[in-house]
Amino acid sequence: MSLTPILLGLGSNIEREVHLRAGLDALADMVTDMRCSPVFESLAVGIKSGPFFNLVIAGRTALPLPELDRRLKFIEADNGRYAPDRKGLPLDIDVLMYDGLVGSFDGLVLPREEILKNAFVLRPLALLVPDALHPGVQRSFGELWREARIEQQLWPVAFQWRGAELTPADLLPSP
Repeated sequence: MSLTPILLGLGSNIEREVHLRAGLDALADMVTDMRCSPVFESLAVGIKSGPFFNLVIAGRTALPLPELDRRLKFIEADNGRYAPDRKGLPLDIDVLMYDGLVGSFDGLVLPREEILKNAFVLRPLALLVPDALHPGVQRSFGELWREARIEQQLWPVAFQWRGAELTPADLLPSP
């Protein structure tokens, strides 16, 4: 069974810690070699809502892209994403990259355009996989972040999952 490298973006603006941890727990069952970026808080982009917590994960999956996307939708649904009375976005999980695919695949555009537009995606990628290449522009995430001119503020936040601190202390503001 071959494993495909993937990058996923996670975000939440309702009970942020609860939903991000639930999403990570569910992903741990379908993603091997899973590594997490630091967690950042940012203001909402594109919707009127409270601030978000965001992070990126890197790993490998045996799932074909359509099945991975389908299972991500189930994880979102389990966390209230599609509830008719929801007041925000409990959990959003996006496929940012699936191997080096470039193009549209069953309506899923890869690599995800938000990588180059949103600091809450590009900054975690630059920290987690700085030398990995964006397959569309053939430049590393570290280089793309250093040269980015994105007018968006991010605040690193302390966040633990399964006993591990995801955001290193040197990123956090001094007490």
